[in-house]
Amino acid sequence: MKLRFLGKNSTPGDSPTLFASDRDSYVVQGWKVYARDLLARLEVPEGHTVVEVPIELFEHLVEDGASSGRIKKFSAPIMLVTEQGTCILQGPLMCDAEALGHMRMPDYETCVEVPRSSIIALLEENGESAHQRPA
Repeated sequence: MKLRFLGKNSTPGDSPTLFASDRDSYVVQGWKVYARDLLARLEVPEGHTVVEVPIELFEHLVEDGASSGRIKKFSAPIMLVTEQGTCILQGPLMCDAEALGHMRMPDYETCVEVPRSSIIALLEENGESAHQRPA
């Protein structure tokens, strides 16, 4: 898998990052979720994981041609929105060795690969927003 860097929201020691792949998907690098109260609210299938990222990370979608990176509705793959202004994404654990070899990722971070269409759909105004589930 080939990755194209779109952007990151960094503070010292933290580096949520957004990539576009050559497989019509996005790779979202974020913090591993360990909070039991959050995990208890999710059904995470085998081979999937969850990451936490700032909602602002998606502003970097404009680097991939999106007219805006502003999330308009919160539904899968965004599973929860926290009081701290972050979101919990769920998706297949990204395991591509070639791509992972080019990423700098601390032990407390991981990444998920999600279809491009599922992320772009979150930017659209029309559609059901009743799935919003604040954490």
